[in-house]
Parts: sequence; C-alpha cells; structure tokens
Amino acid sequence: MSTTAGPTVTGPSFVALQVRDLDAAASFYESHLGLRRAAASPPGAVVFDTAPIAFAVREPLPGVDLDAASPRPGLGVALWLHADDAPGLHERLVDGGVTVVAPLADGPFGPMFTFLDVDGYAVTIHGDR
Repeated sequence: MSTTAGPTVTGPSFVALQVRDLDAAASFYESHLGLRRAAASPPGAVVFDTAPIAFAVREPLPGVDLDAASPRPGLGVALWLHADDAPGLHERLVDGGVTVVAPLADGPFGPMFTFLDVDGYAVTIHGDR
C-alpha cells in the first residue's frame, strides 16, 4: 500500500447505469424508488435529483452491448469518482503502470480520464472545472 502524499480521491460523485430502455428504466426508478427527475438532463439520459451523489440512467455508450457477454466486469455500469487533482492523479497512475483506457481530456465535469482497476473495472476520475 502506497503512502505517498499527492492527489487523493474524495469519493463517488456520479453514478450512471446504462440501460436497454431509457423510458422504462426512468419510470422504474421514479415509481419504485420515488426518485424525482432533476430540472435538466443531457440528451440520452435521465438524471435524478439525488444528493450528495448524482444518479442517472442513460442510453448505452457506443460499443456497449448489454445483451452480450463481457470480458470485463461492470460493463453497463459507469463509476465516476471525484479527485481533488485529476491531472495529478492521472500522471501518478500512468507513472505507476496503471492502464488508462481514456486519456485525460476536458469532460462535462472538468478534466477526466478512465483507467482499469486490477479486476478490469473501468473507473472514471474527474476533477473540478
């Protein structure tokens, strides 16, 4: 376990489930869990008014086939974690030999990148705008 000081992950900040039928999924979460839709959602997604962590259902991203067997666990679930210094954490992971599957880029929440954990789960890290 590393004890090197540097950028730290501060916790989950956005959870989105990729679903086969957006309307049916949104209706399920509204009717069965009592979630309310947020005032605004991007195209292809329904964001709910949740706190402290935003939760959404969305259409699958290009290349995601929810009916096919996956060689990687968690396909269909997008896990986003907030970091206080996403670029610094990106550099540390790359230097540590961690596989980065989406390079550091400007995203909807600020700088972001995606890496694979030891089990092959894709985890997206983002910082502040």
